[in-house]
Amino acid sequence: MEVKKATINDIDAIQRLAAQIWPVAYREILSEAQLNYMLNKFYSEEALKDQILTKGHQFYILVNEGKLELGFAAISKENEEIFKLQKLYVLPSEQGKKLGKMLLDEVISYIKKKGGKALILNVNRYNKAQFFYQKQSFKIIEEVDIAIGNNYFMNDFVMLRNL
Repeated sequence: MEVKKATINDIDAIQRLAAQIWPVAYREILSEAQLNYMLNKFYSEEALKDQILTKGHQFYILVNEGKLELGFAAISKENEEIFKLQKLYVLPSEQGKKLGKMLLDEVISYIKKKGGKALILNVNRYNKAQFFYQKQSFKIIEEVDIAIGNNYFMNDFVMLRNL
């Protein structure tokens, strides 16, 4: 099992993972229409290229024996001291095996090497992942409702972890 830095060449793998994870992760939170809208908005080839090439997001993929992708994460730099965890997902069949923590640890290691002092993230207020983040020393610092188009909103907690 290893975490590797992803490149443009890994977009297909990220899309495959998102297509498997999102419907399970959000089926009780989002309508099917909103889920499909958000998948397209955030995981289309064009959107992922923009995140990597223009917005400077660094993606990581969790790989089992160099073949099978089990999860992914992405971070961006907010400023000199604060980074943002944009994404952290593990296949439903692999959850509970400390793989999310493995991805998060890799991200935190990278951030510390870059001089980062804190990591923030947004998580849906109804997503049980918030409890995973709390176990990883994140604290809720704000509630936000973010318009994402098509009359849809992301109803999130903003969470912070000092490093």
